[in-house]
Amino acid sequence: MKIGVRNQLVGEVTKIVKDGVMTLAYVKIPAESMMASVFTVDSLNDLGIKEGDTVKVIVKAINVILMRE
Repeated sequence: MKIGVRNQLVGEVTKIVKDGVMTLAYVKIPAESMMASVFTVDSLNDLGIKEGDTVKVIVKAINVILMRE
């Protein structure tokens, strides 16, 4: 599938946390960094994503939120 988003990173799903209808997936990306994505459990099931899978992280600037650690 061809998409117009340029911010794409390949990484490994290291942890998946399901909470009700939502899922939080942690992805290890290059330079030993981590990203997380929140989406529905239905989407997780439709995509067949599981821990250990290699995935592409697609980042749209409007969806990036910073939080103080």
